[in-house]
Amino acid sequence: MKHNFKNLKIWILAMEIASDIHNLCLDFPKNEVYGLISQMNRAAISMPSNIAESSNRENAHFKHFLNIRSLGSSFELQTQLLIALQNKYLTDERAIETENKIIEFQKMIHGFISKLD
Repeated sequence: MKHNFKNLKIWILAMEIASDIHNLCLDFPKNEVYGLISQMNRAAISMPSNIAESSNRENAHFKHFLNIRSLGSSFELQTQLLIALQNKYLTDERAIETENKIIEFQKMIHGFISKLD
């Protein structure tokens, strides 16, 4: 079964998270441009990109991309967000709000994978 990625709620939320991360990183110190900012943006971009890339594959391959690549990138991003908070690059409020979206994405991915079985 093939999927139109633009209609998937997981892709829509992943796109929103990627935008949030981009905007959040604008306030980080400039010395993090090639460090944490780059890492966070790459992980955030990877989430919807892997959904889109794999949406035209058979379900077994689609599930693999969702689980290993997109979900894996979300856990990577969650860790990087906590590092940014630890370094005081963002407020507790912004970190909690963003982390909650990431956690919601993770739950949605698990649910979507279950439905593909």
